[in-house]
Amino acid sequence: MATLADLCRSAENEKAAVIIPGKESFVVSHIELEHHIDTCQRQLADLGILPGAAVSICLPNSLEFIITFLATTRQRGIAAPLNPAYKQDEVEFYVDDLDAAAAVMVPRGAHEKDSPAVRAARKYGGAVVECHWMDDCMAFDVKEKGKLDVRRAADLTKPHANDVALVLHTSGTTDRPKLVALTHQNIVVSLDNIRRTYSLQPADRTMLIMPLFHVHGLIASFLSTLRAGSAVIVPPRLAPSFWTDFATHKASWYTATPTMHQILLSFAQPEPMPPVRFIRSCSSPLSPQVLKTLEEHFAAPVLEAYAMTEATHQITSNPLPPAPHVPGSVGVPHGNIEVRILEADGQDVATGNEGEICIRGPSVTAGYRSNSEANASAFFTSDDGLPFFRTGDWGRRDQDGYLYLTGRIKEFINKGGEKISPVEIDHVIAAHPAVADVVTFTIEDDMYGQDIGAAVMLKDGERLSAKEVQRWVRDRVAPKKVPKKVWFPAEIPKTATGKVQRKLVAEKMIKEAE
Repeated sequence: MATLADLCRSAENEKAAVIIPGKESFVVSHIELEHHIDTCQRQLADLGILPGAAVSICLPNSLEFIITFLATTRQRGIAAPLNPAYKQDEVEFYVDDLDAAAAVMVPRGAHEKDSPAVRAARKYGGAVVECHWMDDCMAFDVKEKGKLDVRRAADLTKPHANDVALVLHTSGTTDRPKLVALTHQNIVVSLDNIRRTYSLQPADRTMLIMPLFHVHGLIASFLSTLRAGSAVIVPPRLAPSFWTDFATHKASWYTATPTMHQILLSFAQPEPMPPVRFIRSCSSPLSPQVLKTLEEHFAAPVLEAYAMTEATHQITSNPLPPAPHVPGSVGVPHGNIEVRILEADGQDVATGNEGEICIRGPSVTAGYRSNSEANASAFFTSDDGLPFFRTGDWGRRDQDGYLYLTGRIKEFINKGGEKISPVEIDHVIAAHPAVADVVTFTIEDDMYGQDIGAAVMLKDGERLSAKEVQRWVRDRVAPKKVPKKVWFPAEIPKTATGKVQRKLVAEKMIKEAE
């Protein structure tokens, strides 16, 4: 079974692997990347990183992140990417959840600034290592050894397929974030599923705009590209130069959240527009209206996918043409992912009926790390004696097997005993030509127990009243689904990866109204 150590070795050695765009773009071939990973692995071994040691990577999207991540997993360490924008309490929460990281990797200058990640590392006795590019190699500057000060250099090693390679926290949109452990096998199987779904070839190149500390950017954009033997273009951030860089470096596709897609629609497009083989959307529901606009502007099929950290990202996806890609659907399973939709009693629902989406396959995690309570509720044993994972998502399948997400079970609005999907109301309101973004959520109600609230962000220059929004919804769905209250914020709070936390949006709207 392949591991992450095999990614670069399977490509044509002289072909580009990583491209850093800029006035003078920097290109690293597969053979050069392999050399840098080997060098970094030796440095990690010299530091005392043993198999199973957690290494927190608190770096922005960069060549330094890429090398450090792959070197850590090659040394049989556990890579734990963290958002570099986290405050100290946040870093401490995640490092503590790891059982304290052996080392924390930070950018150049972070130690002198005593950054939140540095302070958190020091609190838990982790080594502090600054990573930065110098001349033609990555400098590895150990600022503090922490508890590794008494450890001897470790031997170089090779990873095993069942080694845990990566730990990531769930997004925590409905619960306290849980720590997901993913093995080399989980990851490689997922990469192969993604590669086959989109027919990724060595000639394909992708623009990586999702953060690498998130499973979407790390698995779907970065690692699947390396697995295909192709190149990933890594700008430091999402910027108006996106389409220029896309054309200059001959990208053929990209994957992003609906929020990022809408930002890209606001950027100036070059003339002529570069060819785009396909666009992938994931991590949040994409409204059919935005999908239509993307396809019109960029002349490419927009393929919405369904994914989660526990499945090492992709579960289903709309297929490439000539197979149909269906607006409002997240497609069909690919590869060896098995999807069932179950009633509360564990029985399969009839085609077209709604139930909880449950999954299994070699890309699905074996369980949450150090959380037996969560594992007990998240997994159940099927009739064949093998486990299924309960996703917590509600959905249905049509007669062609296409999956439609109704929403998170814990986010459903229980209005007088009737369960209402906030995703459905989101899509209805988003179809209004004056609306830029919308989030529907639960509000308390004396009569029904719960009712519907909506935060509606308008397009520049547009005006809309709450009554007009309510009338728009009433004309399209049952009266019980009309929002009781409508807010018009200047922006809607989302996570760093563009995900909606409905509970936090509700709290913010209600607090601002007081």
